[in-house]
Order: sequence, then structure tokens, then C-alpha cells
Amino acid sequence: MPTKRPKIAAPIIDELSLVGLADTDPSDIAARGSYEACRFVDSDLTGRDLAGIAFSECEFTGLEAHEAQFRGARFVETRLDRAHAAVFQAARTTWRSVHIDNSRFGAVEMFDADLESVRITGSKLSFVNLRAARLRDIAFDHCVIDELDLVEARAQRIAFNNCKVAAIQLDHAQLRHVDLRGLDLSSVSGVDSMSGAIISFTQAVDLTSAFAQHLGITVAD
Repeated sequence: MPTKRPKIAAPIIDELSLVGLADTDPSDIAARGSYEACRFVDSDLTGRDLAGIAFSECEFTGLEAHEAQFRGARFVETRLDRAHAAVFQAARTTWRSVHIDNSRFGAVEMFDADLESVRITGSKLSFVNLRAARLRDIAFDHCVIDELDLVEARAQRIAFNNCKVAAIQLDHAQLRHVDLRGLDLSSVSGVDSMSGAIISFTQAVDLTSAFAQHLGITVAD
């Protein structure tokens, strides 16, 4: 009798319908402010303290956010297109129904963040710190990531499509339906926490040495 394959749950990504947005001067953005149905064009928030800020049904087209402080901020039903930051400080932030497109980030500090229904497309990220983050329904599409840190993260329904990650850290992570098959993956640490991940046969072969090292197996001809 053939073995029944387990069902793989794909991310559920909310579509955005951003209509009737009011063009807003980016210089009006202030810490702990609340902004709804706003469109910001060519915003330069470099070095600004924007802790506790909230955006709902907003759109950024062209955003410079190097070393802006977004700690505790909320992004809901919002799109970021062509965002750039060598250092993006967004610890303990909340992201709900957010699309990030065509963006470039260096070090992304998003530890203890809460992300749900987020799609990241056509973007390049160097180091992404999602330690202890809560991730649900996240889709990466045509992205390049140098290092993805998911240590102690809780991740559910995550998928990668035509992406490349040089190194991923999964130590003490809790995974459910984390689909890595669309990922060109070079290195994994924390293989003992890979329960709940989906990998391809080719990936399994490529990771043989990591699995063998974890299990204390010597592979020799």
C-alpha cells in the first residue's frame, strides 16, 4: 500500500487593495504617530526615531530608512516598494498583510517581531535577524538572503520561491509547514530543529554531511 504523503499547507497571503490614498508629506511622519490611508513618495527617514509608529493601509514608493528606529512599530495592510536601508532597526514590530517589493536591506534587526501574511518579492537582504520572532503565512519570492537567523523563532506556513539563502540558522526553532524546496540553500545550522520543514530530495542529498555530523555518523567510501 503506497505511503500517503502529508499535506503541505501553503502560506495564506492577503491581497492589498490600496485605493483612495492621500498623498502625504514624509516630513510629517513622527514617532508614535498613527497614519491611515496615506501614500508616501520618496521618503527619507534616515536616522529618525520612529519608535511606536503605526501605519495602516499605507503605501511607500521609494523609502530610505537607514538606521531609522522603528522599535515597536505597526505596519498593517501596507506596501513598501523600493525600500533601502543598510541597517533596518525594527525589533518587536508587528507586520500584518504587508507586501515588500524590489527592496534592498543590509542588516535587518527584527528579533521578537510578529509577522503574519507578509510577502517579500524581488528583494536582496544581507543579514536578517528574526530571533524569537512569530511568523505565520510568509512568502519569499525571487529573493536573495545572505544569512537568515530563525533561532528560537516560531514559524508556520512559510514558503520560498526561486530564492537563495547562503546560511540559515534554525537552532531551537519551532517549525510547521516551512517549505524550503524553492530555496537554493548552502548551509543549515540547527538541523535538530528541522522537524516541520519540507525539503526536496536534492536538498536532502546536499545536506547529508550536516545530517551525518548531527547524528554522529561518519560517511566514508
